[in-house]
Amino acid sequence: MARFTFNMPDVGEGVAEAEIVAWHVKVGDRVEEDQHLVDVMTDKATIDIESPVAGVVTELAGEVGESIAIGAMLLVIETADKAPQAEPERAEPAADEIAEAVADAGAAQEPVPAPAPTRAPTPAPEPAREAPAEASAPPPAPVAAAAKVLASPAVRQRARALGIDLAQVKPAADGRVRHADLDAFLLYNAGAGFAPAGAARPDEAVRVIGLRKRIAQNMAAAKRHIPHFTYVEECDVTELEALRAQLNAGRGERPRLTLLPLLIRAICKALPDYPMINARYDDEAGIVTRHGAVHMGMATQTEAGLMVPVIRNAQSLNLWQLAREIARLAEAARTGKATSQELSGSTLTITSLGPLGGIATTPVINRPEVAIIGPNRIVERPMFVPDGLGGERVAKRKLMNISISCDHRVVDGHDAASFIQAIKRLIESPALIIAD
Repeated sequence: MARFTFNMPDVGEGVAEAEIVAWHVKVGDRVEEDQHLVDVMTDKATIDIESPVAGVVTELAGEVGESIAIGAMLLVIETADKAPQAEPERAEPAADEIAEAVADAGAAQEPVPAPAPTRAPTPAPEPAREAPAEASAPPPAPVAAAAKVLASPAVRQRARALGIDLAQVKPAADGRVRHADLDAFLLYNAGAGFAPAGAARPDEAVRVIGLRKRIAQNMAAAKRHIPHFTYVEECDVTELEALRAQLNAGRGERPRLTLLPLLIRAICKALPDYPMINARYDDEAGIVTRHGAVHMGMATQTEAGLMVPVIRNAQSLNLWQLAREIARLAEAARTGKATSQELSGSTLTITSLGPLGGIATTPVINRPEVAIIGPNRIVERPMFVPDGLGGERVAKRKLMNISISCDHRVVDGHDAASFIQAIKRLIESPALIIAD
């Protein structure tokens, strides 16, 4: 037997340590070569670590949530030369022997008379059925009978509020469920784990690990180090939505446009006049780097938490290319296939909750960036608009607020407001967005 120490491999990009987010083996497990051992996380990317050898796990380095340095012991596997081959060889005959034994046992049981044991418990069920009847709440009725349950609207409403299926309640003699029957059902089931709707759920302790831990650390660092301020402006997106509908109507095989590609195009067109927005601030070195290219971070909600895949050189992409890249990156993030490179290096982030966007948001900056933009929900309201005759008329318009949070150490309020006003002009004259 040999002891193989498997150290945490170098996952690249100068990473010094990785957090254990899920073990797929435990001490005593036999593993095969290339078997999935553990998931580790670094820089928002989850990496699968596979076994380089076959053997039995004898030691694990840490618990879920702990960090392991690159090159440090991850786990120990006990390996063998050719001797362990005997173990699976013994297992196969043992399985055959068990199968034969089971067959023999089945054959041996055939002549055993069964009537005696089956008659003995026959009297027992009678009193067992009578007991629930005396408690005024019998065993639940079949679900299939739910459509035939008779009850008044008030009883039905109360049952819904309590989370009770009326098909489970024993009705009165005339077949109609009344409030007294609901009371009896609640009394009878109080000790059986039934909890009416609205009852408090049991407390649950959830350990903060993996991506959720990274999000917590990053958000805390952003709010701790960055003096945020937020500016919100209302934009009329009626014409923009009409343009989007026209483009989608003639898109052919191209991807369907959402509002996001149009907004990103407007942002990229406005940024050259406001270079302090598309920047990253190294507060330790005291250096602000104003970027020429727009590497647009796209906040994406996943089952694991918020991730920010990056659209590289967004300023060079047309609407259809942006739509295709947005869909690709969102799918990669949600399925856990986004690479570390696709999740790093953004210079400005856009975050949208879509229909849940609310009236206004105060998004938290994706440090070390200096700004984050948050479009909000589109609503329809009456507005005064020019009537073409020098006057005004009331018309239904589609309106959306755009929020921007900025690092006040780098971006002044006037600059942030001017930048959003430039985006507003583009949004309200959408032909300028697609014009070269």
